[in-house]
Amino acid sequence: MSSTLQGLPGTGRFARGVHPPGRKSLAEEASIEVVPPPAQVVIPLLQHTGAPCHPLVKTKQEVTAGEMIGDSEAFISAPVHTPVSGVVQRDSVTTLPNGRHVKTVPIKTGGDQRSGEALWNHIYGGDWPTDGADRHDPQEIVNAVRRAGLVGLGGAAFPTHVKLKRNDAKPVDTLLVNGCECEPYLTSDYRLMLEAPRPIIAGALLAAHACGATRIVIAVEDNKLPAAEKLRDAAAGSDVTVTVVKTKYPMGGERQVVPATLKREVPTGGLPLDVGVVVINVGTAAAVAGAVLRGRPLTHRVVAVTGAGIARPKNLLVPVGIRYGELIDYCGGLTGDAARVIAGGPMMGFALGSLDVPVTKGTSGVVVLTHEDVAKAAETHCVRCGRCVDVCPLHLVPTKMAQAAKGRDWELARRYYLTACCECGCCAYACPASIPLVQLIRVGKAQMPKE
Repeated sequence: MSSTLQGLPGTGRFARGVHPPGRKSLAEEASIEVVPPPAQVVIPLLQHTGAPCHPLVKTKQEVTAGEMIGDSEAFISAPVHTPVSGVVQRDSVTTLPNGRHVKTVPIKTGGDQRSGEALWNHIYGGDWPTDGADRHDPQEIVNAVRRAGLVGLGGAAFPTHVKLKRNDAKPVDTLLVNGCECEPYLTSDYRLMLEAPRPIIAGALLAAHACGATRIVIAVEDNKLPAAEKLRDAAAGSDVTVTVVKTKYPMGGERQVVPATLKREVPTGGLPLDVGVVVINVGTAAAVAGAVLRGRPLTHRVVAVTGAGIARPKNLLVPVGIRYGELIDYCGGLTGDAARVIAGGPMMGFALGSLDVPVTKGTSGVVVLTHEDVAKAAETHCVRCGRCVDVCPLHLVPTKMAQAAKGRDWELARRYYLTACCECGCCAYACPASIPLVQLIRVGKAQMPKE
């Protein structure tokens, strides 16, 4: 690869990181299928970073697909909508894969439901203009995104309207659209880039106008070249640049893809905004186009159901609120040697204790591992080899952070920037002692007193 990327200052690489087996071949050739509406959806009132929503509907109330059923007055929050028409059931509580208990609004499906090709066309089909973004008022774009309940679809689920709102104190010059999808196994973004590139381009143009960016870059890893070509074709004649970066984990992280493409270092504990950049996921970009141009709320998303422990790996367009178990059943169920079901990817995801858990806006995949996949050496004591430090893409010291978390030593935790960890899992992957470094750090973050 040349030292520049399509005229960009980056080298297409970032320091450190790891190269876990990709195993994307299990589902990368599987076209996106639309899952039929389930008999019931369960909509969590917290599917995003920030404040939870309060319900806007009551038990036995009839609702229409796309109707807002929960909202919050907090700035960092995002409303939730029903993906189906039906009748509201008695509210309940569910435990999300990350262990958080949240209130939910169950809805029993009833009446006519849009499905199959009609649903796909409603969300991604038809014409998507690549000109005229500047005819939309920037604040109106932000308002439309907020009303639609958009959050980051790469996994972090941060409310998108907060990212796109202009900040005079921190002007933005570049919108970076992340199409790297570096997590092993996951292929939902890849299939979306192949099958729906035009709404991604249209949404990127609108998002850039909203946040004030004059340059738009879409970054795609070099193990997804067909997707990069599809995006380039869709972007022809627009101001969007599609560039290819090296395949390396965690290239999909904001603090890795920004220096790889733009040669700008996001400060420890800071945001891309601090260096004049806004980063959104390709799925989020497509959702921006739907929200602004069609007034469509975020009610469905593409989810990869994959792994050697699933009978028929697939990429599915699913309604938010459908149960994980229903997705697995749709893909033929578990194989005989299935051992672990993970919400998300194997590096950053959470093992599921139950399949009776609803899919949220941030669910990018369901990975089923076999006994052979999860077999590993028994945990031993740290040998101070430094491998976790060598691979940390944020130049942190994971063993010290894990030690601080385990001993509840919050002064030590702050000294080693515990809260700056992005939980990518590189340290645990490289650890020869099989110490669950990421799990210890996550627990430390949850228990650490807030300042």
